[in-house]
Amino acid sequence: MTKEQDMEAVYFDHAATTPLDERVLEAMKPYFIEHYGNANSAHQRGNKTKVAVEEARETIAELIGAEPAEIIFTSGGTESDNAALKGVVGATGKTEIVTSPLEHHAVLHTAEALKRSGVQPVYVEPDKRGVITPKKVAEAITDDTALVSLMHVNNEIGIINPLQEIAEVCKAHQVPLHSDTVQSIGKLPVDVDDLGIDLLSMSGHKIYGPKGIGVLYVRHATPWLPSMHGGSQERRRRGGTLNVPGIVGLARALELCIDSMEEHTTHFKKLRQRLIEDLDEKFGDCYRINGSPEQGVPHIVNLAFTGSQGGLDGEMLLLNLDVEGICVSNGSACTSGAVEPSHVLDGIGLDTETANSSIRISMGKDNTVEDIDYLVDQLDVVVRRMTKTTHASP
Repeated sequence: MTKEQDMEAVYFDHAATTPLDERVLEAMKPYFIEHYGNANSAHQRGNKTKVAVEEARETIAELIGAEPAEIIFTSGGTESDNAALKGVVGATGKTEIVTSPLEHHAVLHTAEALKRSGVQPVYVEPDKRGVITPKKVAEAITDDTALVSLMHVNNEIGIINPLQEIAEVCKAHQVPLHSDTVQSIGKLPVDVDDLGIDLLSMSGHKIYGPKGIGVLYVRHATPWLPSMHGGSQERRRRGGTLNVPGIVGLARALELCIDSMEEHTTHFKKLRQRLIEDLDEKFGDCYRINGSPEQGVPHIVNLAFTGSQGGLDGEMLLLNLDVEGICVSNGSACTSGAVEPSHVLDGIGLDTETANSSIRISMGKDNTVEDIDYLVDQLDVVVRRMTKTTHASP
C-alpha cells in the first residue's frame, strides 16, 4: 500500500477513537429521522423511542452481567468517571480516594478537583510493568477511603490490571471498586460479577460505536449520588434528554464487538507479532516496548526509539508519519498538545528522553499485515531522516 492509494487507510490510533461500524450506523438511522420522539414523552412517538432505550439497556446489562436498572446512560467515559468518583464521595462523606498515577485524566483531574471539598487522593504506585498490585491497594486503604478507582486496561501502554484480586481486597475492606473499562470493554471479557467491580465506565466511540454516548454501571446498594440534575431521566440519576440514536448505537456496537472478540484477539496477536518482527529487522536494539507485552492487550503497543545517539522527538515523529499518511499517537488524545512527558510513561519510571521519544500504535479490526509492513517501512524512512537531521554536523 502507498499513501497515494489511500492515505486515510493507515490508521493506528484506535485507542483514541474507532471508525463507526456501518452495522451500528444502520441500527441508529431510524432514530435520527423516523423515530425522533423524546423518550420521556408519554405519547406514541415517545414510547417508541423509550422502548428502544430500554431494549438497549437490557442488551448492555446482559453483556456485562449486570441488571438493567444498574445501567445509567451518560455522554461518554469522562462523564462516567466523574460521576462515579463524585457520586460515591458525595454519598459516603469519606475523605480519601485510592487511585493510581497512571489513570486517565478523567479520573486524575476529578480526584484533584475533589481536593476543594476536602477529599484527598491517595496514589498507589505501579510496579515497573505498570501494573497495580493488590498488596499495594490493601496498604493504601484506610477507614476514610470512599472508593478505589483503577482502570482495567491502560490507554497508553495497554497493561491489564488484576481487577479480580484487587476487588477481593476492596470487598474485605468494604470499599467500592470503580474501574474505567473504556479500553477493555469489547476486547476482553468484562463481567461485573466475575471481576468484582461495583462501578464501571464505558464509552461508545472506542468500540466502533458513536461518539457522545457512554455508560456508568452502579451496582445495587453501592453508595452513590447523582451529580447531573435536571429532569427525571434515568430514574432521576442523570438529568438530560436521552441520546436515543447514541444509546441504540452503543448497544449494537458492544454486541458486535463481544460476538467477534475471539476473532479480533487472534487478529491483533497476529498483527502485533508481525509488528515486532518488522521492528526487529529494521531497528534491532534501537527501539523498546514500553510496559510489559506479557501483561498487556495485543492491540496497544507503545514504542520508544532510543538509538546510540539519543532519543528522537516523539511529537516530530508523529507529525512526520502523518505526512506519510500514517496516524499514530504519542499518548492519550485528551492530552494532545501537552509539552510535558506522558504521565503514564513517567509513572512507570521512564526517563524524560525515552518518554519523549515514544509513540503509541493502537490497532483496529480492519488493520492488515500490509498496513503493519507499510507502517514499519515508513518508520524506518522517517527515523533515518530525523536521526540524520538531528545529528548533522553544524
